[in-house]
Formats: sequence, C-alpha cells, structure tokens
Amino acid sequence: MDRKIYGLLAEFDTATQVVDAARKIREAGYKKTDAFSPFPIHEMDEALGIRRSILPYLVFAGGVAGLLTGLGLQWFVHVYDYPIIVGGRPYFSLPSFIPPAFELTILFAGFAAVFGMLFLNGLPQPYHPVFNVPRFALATREKFFLLIETKDPKFDYEETKRFMHSLSPQEVFDVEE
Repeated sequence: MDRKIYGLLAEFDTATQVVDAARKIREAGYKKTDAFSPFPIHEMDEALGIRRSILPYLVFAGGVAGLLTGLGLQWFVHVYDYPIIVGGRPYFSLPSFIPPAFELTILFAGFAAVFGMLFLNGLPQPYHPVFNVPRFALATREKFFLLIETKDPKFDYEETKRFMHSLSPQEVFDVEE
C-alpha cells in the first residue's frame, strides 16, 4: 500500500536539544518546518527563522478604525443629522466625545486581536497530520518535536531522514497524511 507522507517528525527530551536541532535544520536550508513544545520557547522563532507577526499592526489598525468610527458616528449624529445645543456646548464637543470613542477603540482593537490571531494561526484546525503519530500526545506534557514537511523544496525522504537522525533525537517518525 502506498503511503502519503506529510513529513518527518523528530522527538527530543529537552528544550535545549530542540533549539539546537532547530538551528541546525535552518542552517541546512530547510524552510517548511515547525516545532511543538509543552511551553513557549522564545529562542525557537529565531532558531527556525520565523518572522515577526503582523498582528500588532492589525491591532493598531483596528484601534484606529474604532477611534474613527466612534468620532465619525458622534459627529454625524450631533453635528450633521440632529444638531442640538446641549448645556451651551458647541455641536462638536471633543471632550464629551472621548469616552465613547475610547470604548470603540478598545472594542475594535480587541476584535482585531482575536480574529487576527485566529486567521494568522490558521485556526480553527481540528485535524493536523502530526496527530497520527501516537507519541505526539506527549507534546503537551513533556516532549519536544521538530517537523520537516515534504513540501520543503530541499526535502528528500532518505537524505532528510538521515539528517534528522544526525540531530540525535530520541526517535524520528514518518508523519502520514
């Protein structure tokens, strides 16, 4: 029976081992890689060459959109559509417009953060091929894993498997689709 391979997965015992192996994978020229660990490893982004996220820019844009929406809505209602002088203030009274505009700024920035994170992470993703590897369940408790996908231009099954074994992992698994 012909198996469809998604990639190769290497299992490591410590965070130091997985970061060192990730650096070697990047130096070897592999690009389509991923790492899995039970806790965040801050050196992993640099080790795998992962670029910074655009999420902060999306949140900022959401905040600016909220601010402009809040001020624009209030301007439309109080100046253009239904102008009433309240308490001797001018139609466009910025100090009284600040609290609602601030609330919409926070609301839109929060929505941008949540939905931007979901979109950029490709979530929800209830299935991933690494779930087919039985030992991968330990990624949430005590083990560290590195994956090289077959989509990588440099991927050659035999050569990549030898390379993964040279990183001194505990074990190397074939990840089936």
